[in-house]
Amino acid sequence: MTAPEGEGPQAPPRPSYPLRTSPRAHRPQAAAEPTAQLSLPRPRMRIRNRQTAALTFRADEWAAPKAAGQALETVRGWGYPGLDEQDLAAAVRVLVDAAVRDGGRRVSVHLGDQADKILVIALSHRPGSAPEGDAFAELRTLATVDSCGDDLAEDGRRVWAVLDTA
Repeated sequence: MTAPEGEGPQAPPRPSYPLRTSPRAHRPQAAAEPTAQLSLPRPRMRIRNRQTAALTFRADEWAAPKAAGQALETVRGWGYPGLDEQDLAAAVRVLVDAAVRDGGRRVSVHLGDQADKILVIALSHRPGSAPEGDAFAELRTLATVDSCGDDLAEDGRRVWAVLDTA
């Protein structure tokens, strides 16, 4: 039988039995139960309303002298005429050496200033690292170091010192 002129081709008849679906056919999944968050993420360190810099180095024997040179160059640009450059370079070397001894693959140095003080932080990027060596005794011998310390965190150990530029 042919379709009357102007009506176009007719669709094939629908089967009267149910079609089989392939084993790969999409089947709705049960909604997953929400999981409870066990711990909140640790807030990231934020420094605002002051000059800052971040420097990254491979954790090797040359990291400390490289970091000291770049940190000194950076802080010189901040315009502190009373800055003891030898103390700053020595503090950076001590902090970076301590971070390298933690055994990570890289070390980052973070610098910040506020009220005639310079903050220097070295981060080891190796979680669970324990303090090693006597970095704090070396830092206390520097005339312009006001305070120093360390902090164990998920992203590694932070060793820091605050230097007075006044």
